Amino acid sequence: MLEPIGLSRQDETVYEVLVRRVHATVAELALDSQLPVPATRRSVRSLVSLGLAVRSTGRPVTYAAVSPDSALEAVLRERERALHDVRSHISGLMDLYRAATRFVNPGELVEVVSGRDDVNRRWAQLQQSTRTQVRGFDRPPYATVEEHTQPNPVELELLKRGVAYRVIYDSTVLTLPGWLANVTIGIQHGEQARVASDLPMKLAVFDDRIAIIPLLRPGDNTLTASYVIHPSPLLDALVALFETLWERSMQVRLPAHGGSLGSLEQTGDELSAEEAKLLTLLAAGATDKSAGRALGWSERTVQRHVTRLMQRFGAQTRFQIAMEATRRGWI
Repeated sequence: MLEPIGLSRQDETVYEVLVRRVHATVAELALDSQLPVPATRRSVRSLVSLGLAVRSTGRPVTYAAVSPDSALEAVLRERERALHDVRSHISGLMDLYRAATRFVNPGELVEVVSGRDDVNRRWAQLQQSTRTQVRGFDRPPYATVEEHTQPNPVELELLKRGVAYRVIYDSTVLTLPGWLANVTIGIQHGEQARVASDLPMKLAVFDDRIAIIPLLRPGDNTLTASYVIHPSPLLDALVALFETLWERSMQVRLPAHGGSLGSLEQTGDELSAEEAKLLTLLAAGATDKSAGRALGWSERTVQRHVTRLMQRFGAQTRFQIAMEATRRGWI
């Protein structure tokens, strides 16, 4: 159990014996540990160097265990400082690596992954290797048969670990069954989602170190190959493109509280869950038909609720609805 802080199994055995005895000579520790005296002496020296034991000045020489809570905590803090220094060093090495690989072996800066299974496998692998954030453009077609009917399990796990996800969805996904429910789950777990029209491509950027772009030809309706972009000016350009479109896209905001269809008739300033979803879809450019498909409503039901929103806000047009919702900070 104590190997991660620098103790060998032999050292840990001797330490546990010393903790039980509190005070002991090397010979006593060797007897209880069933280890040779020279090996026990080496372990005791390791314990002293780590601050887990202290040596007496009298004769015979005895050793005493330091209180495990304070001693082990001190060792852990030292290890954490050392790991922090290592991470800082890695960051510096990565800066050197990125600078060097921009112009050396340019043919290795773009990798091609072929085959639907290999694309999915690499996509999951790149997500799992992310330390800080994933940024992406999301639009059809997809490499998985589920499309947006099921949440991305890797994303949900990484969100729990504190990895940020910022995703811009193309407005074409609004017509996909299950998209709204899927994105709602992501947002509830911490995903930051926005919607934009006419995204130029599918894209995922992992930290600032690597990106993946699907290889699609006009008319393709399945994703079977992708480019993997390594550190290079091309990767820098993709990051800059994402940040530019992020600023121009519309945020998807979904309230945490529930709601029912009847709540669309309520008065006051509180926004129901269904109103928030409908306003988000309409502001993202969804037609009545696609909004109804996303919400599970008929086109006529969408039109009826839009009319009620116009009456509620005193608006004459959908544009005025969007303006009023923006003014109130709802979209």
